[in-house]
Amino acid sequence: MGPNSDLRGVAAMLAGTATFVVGDSFMKLVTQDLPPFEVLFLRGVAASLACAALVVWRGEQRAMAGALDPRALMRAACETLSVLCYIVALVRMPLADVIAILQTAPLILILGAAFLLREKIGPARVCLAGLGFVGALMVSQPGGAGFTSAALLAFASALLIATRDLVARGVKASIPVTVVAFATTVMVMSTAGALSFAVETWTPPTARHLSFLCAAGICVTLGHAGLLLAYRLGRTATIAPFFYSFALWGVLAGWVVWRALPNPVALVGIAVIVASGVALVVLDQRGSRRAVPLTEAL
Repeated sequence: MGPNSDLRGVAAMLAGTATFVVGDSFMKLVTQDLPPFEVLFLRGVAASLACAALVVWRGEQRAMAGALDPRALMRAACETLSVLCYIVALVRMPLADVIAILQTAPLILILGAAFLLREKIGPARVCLAGLGFVGALMVSQPGGAGFTSAALLAFASALLIATRDLVARGVKASIPVTVVAFATTVMVMSTAGALSFAVETWTPPTARHLSFLCAAGICVTLGHAGLLLAYRLGRTATIAPFFYSFALWGVLAGWVVWRALPNPVALVGIAVIVASGVALVVLDQRGSRRAVPLTEAL
C-alpha cells in the first residue's frame, strides 16, 4: 500500500463518517414528529433492505448462516441496546453533543481491553482515556442535580459500543462483514418495532417522514461500507485517527440544519475528546514501530 492508497482510504473514512451523521440528521428531524422507537423501526426496515441488497450484490448469500453465530448475535445485541440508548438521547440533546459523547467509546474500549483481555496499555494510555472522559463531561455539563438522563443514555451507548467491539474480536473471520451487519440491522429493527408497539402510540408517517427514514437507512448501510472500504484501502494506523471526524461532522450538521453550535465549553470538550483519541492512535503507532523486528524494517 502506498501514499495514494492511504489517501483514498482517508477519503473513504471521511465519507463514511459524514454519511453516518447525515443519516442521524435525517433521524433527528423525523423524531420531532414521530416517537423514537417507531423512527428506529422504520429506519431499520430501510437499512435491512439496503444491507440485504449489498449482500446479494457481493454474492455472499451462502454465508448468511453466519448471522446466527453466537458471537455475531452477541455483537448485534450490544449494537441494538446501544442504538436504543442513542436514539432516545438524540431526541433530547443536540446532535453534536451526542456524537461527541459517543467518541469516548474507543477510550472505554482501551480500558476494557486492559482489564478484561489483560492487554498492557501503560499509564500514558490511561491518562489519555481519562482526558477523553473529562472532555465528555465538558460536553454533557452536568449541573448540581447531576447528569441529565439524556447524557447518561449517551454514555451508556458509548459503553455498549465499546462492549460490542470487544465481542466483535471473537467473531469468526470467515463470516463476511456484510452478513454481520445484516444480522445487526434486523435485530435493531425487530427490537425497535416491538418496543414501539408496546410503549408508544403509533403515529402514521407522512411521505416526507418515509423519504427521510429511507435516506437514513441507506446512509447507515453506506456508512458501514465506507468504514470497511477505508481499512481495506489504507493502513489502519493512518486511517484510524479520522474516525474522530464524527464529532466534527456533528458540529457542522448542527450548524447547517439547525443553525446551532455547542457553547464554548462544549466546543472545548469536543476538541479534548478528538485530541485524546488521536493521541492514543499515535501512541499505538509508535509502539508498533518499536515492535517491528529489524529484519522486517529493512
